[in-house]
Amino acid sequence: MLASPHATPSAARVTTDASGQVARRTRRRLLTLTLSLLGLGVVVVASLALGVRDISPAVVWDALTAPVAGNVDHDVVLDQRVPRALVGLVAGLALGVGGAVIQGVTRNPIADPGLLGLNSGASFAVVCAVWLLGLSQPSQFVWFAFLGAAATAALVFAVGGGQPVKLALVGATVTALITPLITLVLLRDPAAFNLYRFWAVGSLTGRGLDTLLVVLPFVVVGVVIAAALAHRLNMLALGDDVARGLGQNVGLTRAASGLVVVLLAGAATSLAGPIALVGLAVPHAARRLVGTDYRWVLALSALLGPVMLLGSDVIGRLVLPDAELEAGIVAAAIGAPVLVAVARGRKVAGL
Repeated sequence: MLASPHATPSAARVTTDASGQVARRTRRRLLTLTLSLLGLGVVVVASLALGVRDISPAVVWDALTAPVAGNVDHDVVLDQRVPRALVGLVAGLALGVGGAVIQGVTRNPIADPGLLGLNSGASFAVVCAVWLLGLSQPSQFVWFAFLGAAATAALVFAVGGGQPVKLALVGATVTALITPLITLVLLRDPAAFNLYRFWAVGSLTGRGLDTLLVVLPFVVVGVVIAAALAHRLNMLALGDDVARGLGQNVGLTRAASGLVVVLLAGAATSLAGPIALVGLAVPHAARRLVGTDYRWVLALSALLGPVMLLGSDVIGRLVLPDAELEAGIVAAAIGAPVLVAVARGRKVAGL
């Protein structure tokens, strides 16, 4: 049967309208990414310039391009604030992308490496390493943080399966079981307590480039795998049965996503300590700004994660006179209202 010639202009208009909507949506998303990148630049400059000792952007630029030996401001920028900013960039990126992946693979709007117990597992492994092996440097904690995060992730996913509610409950249970064990070890070893209390609060200070260089390859691998999984996460959001019908190996997707979360959560935790709620708040902000397509969500989360973490660090430097509030505390204060809002107003099916 031949199509009516009167249907052709209408179909063409529908196609044109759809193409126009896609183009406008793409432009909005690109604009959002551009503005987020500019915002990240502003936060990085603020991180280098602001603190107990304020330094002008011009002096910061001189310190980066033509450092003068013995100049106090230059020494502060190069020895303290540049490593601090780089740690915030890498840890924030890992938390943002890791949070987006774990929310996508579990279809759980409150999924977060901290809420699923990965941070507590990494913390317990670090505490045991300090207690039993006498480790004292953050660069030495890396492998134990990965081991603890991986073991906890394996336990949570094995018991909770693919059910979002069960995963959250198992993660909370694991955290409740591990926390007293951490306390027990710390009470038995005052030296371990002194090292752990500065690391566990979630801070960007005291982390050198040696620690960053150890962690960076894991973050790069995790981000690359996450980018490759973006299309699979889009299909998985439709449900396991639909994803299988589209030819996806759901088990492989979950396993690869679990590897990404372990790499990124373990890296961020070993680098900056167990910082909570960044991985929860950032993906929600990204989805509100660019929609639910994980190709865009992951890209924006990679920018907003460092913005939130470095921004929290800058706020922590300014909120107290002649003192600093750790970035983990400020980030938790920012992320807590997001958690409450999601718990009250969102459903898992709405992710």
